[in-house]
Amino acid sequence: MSDDTDDTIAETETLPLDAWHRRKGARMVPFAGYYMPIQFDGIVSEHNWTRSQAGLFDVSHMGQIMVTGEKAAEELEKLLPGAIASLKPGKVRYSLLLDEDGGILDDLMVTNATPWIEGDADAGEEGHWGEPAYYLVVNGATKWEDIGHLREFIDDDVTLTHMDEHALIALQGPSAATALNRVMRNVIDDMVFMESVTHEFGEWPLRITRSGYTGEDGFEISVPAEFAESLADRLCAEIEVRPIGLGARDSLRLEAGLPLYGHDITTDTDPVSADLGFALTKKRREQGGWMGHEKVMQVLENGPAQKRVGLAIDGRMPAREGAPIYSGDTQVGRITSGGFSPTLERPIAMGYVDTALASEGTELEVEVRNKRLPAKVTKLPFVPHRYHRGN
Repeated sequence: MSDDTDDTIAETETLPLDAWHRRKGARMVPFAGYYMPIQFDGIVSEHNWTRSQAGLFDVSHMGQIMVTGEKAAEELEKLLPGAIASLKPGKVRYSLLLDEDGGILDDLMVTNATPWIEGDADAGEEGHWGEPAYYLVVNGATKWEDIGHLREFIDDDVTLTHMDEHALIALQGPSAATALNRVMRNVIDDMVFMESVTHEFGEWPLRITRSGYTGEDGFEISVPAEFAESLADRLCAEIEVRPIGLGARDSLRLEAGLPLYGHDITTDTDPVSADLGFALTKKRREQGGWMGHEKVMQVLENGPAQKRVGLAIDGRMPAREGAPIYSGDTQVGRITSGGFSPTLERPIAMGYVDTALASEGTELEVEVRNKRLPAKVTKLPFVPHRYHRGN
């Protein structure tokens, strides 16, 4: 065994469900500083199971952060371009952490987790909202940098708590709600996409959020690490639920047209070029006051040089990250994510191309193994989202 391998082992940590995955026969690989399951029975079968039933994903490598204090929303709005102050308790918003040049440091989910304090009815006390609290879920590979960035720029009156003793489990797929309702006794009946609740499941305090990164209806469940195995066992006891690895998670999010940090979005990309303009709340675009505002507004006004697009590629050979994109003899972009779509049974990819060539239907070529493959710009997502938005 080489020294390089020894170093990797020394630096790679384990997550609360590590032993559980190994007992289930997972193939484990280093990812974002942790050993993670890449697959159990096979990527394609796990992908298809999630699309038709419900898959359980371990996403405990993600960073979970609680931001509390009377000025919490105000301070977060210094760094995030989304409207945080107007986010109602129990609601969730996708947002971005930007640097001073408008580059994307990370993408994340923000939940208004302000607790409701029940009053003492016998004493004539009414219920009231407690201290403002915001629950952030950030990417695993960037969580330490994110925490450092938040601590540097957020006022000392606001408290940041890294919830490093919590696991995070995602239950995704069309049968996810059926299975979870059975286990949790209908606690999530009235929830819709981008809503979050707290729930005491026996002795387990959970935060359940109706969201995920597969394009399917689903939930992310934050649970104290000591209860993670028991919860995973309980969920997988349902006939609809099977454990799913990182391989299928990646193919599912690619079909859903969702960008992966460090690949489709980085500090070299801005929200406009990345087609994430929806994360820039209109009122906050106008008001400013958030890091990177001036640079992002310049791109909005002048238009980006390149844009993130979806590509449908002819044949059976997938194009991977880094593959050059051509229009005629001119390179006009590159692939940032690509693979073979189990649902569509064809190669698909996302990448950046010159804005003039970003319109749907534009015919291009992608170079794979020294061959030029015909490709066509296509609308994202490749596979329609099936989020539960209510009636």
